[in-house]
Amino acid sequence: MRRLLSSLCASATLLLVLAPAALADNDGRGFYGATNDKVITKAGFYLIIFFPTFVLLMSLLQWRLDKRKQARKAAHTARIDDARWRGGW
Repeated sequence: MRRLLSSLCASATLLLVLAPAALADNDGRGFYGATNDKVITKAGFYLIIFFPTFVLLMSLLQWRLDKRKQARKAAHTARIDDARWRGGW
């Protein structure tokens, strides 16, 4: 256990020390390249479009799941109230 812990600490330290050198290429431009006002504005508009759409889709999914749940509960209640399924003499 002690060997595993020391190995994990050494690996984490090594990764933290080498990470800045690995990310130092590109002159700090990132993955996309040079960013200007047009790129930032488009990214902002994409976020504005994404989040309301995501909330709408998740709300519709939740509504649909609640509708199914209520239908199952109603069917279960109807089954319990039916004298044929109660059993007994």
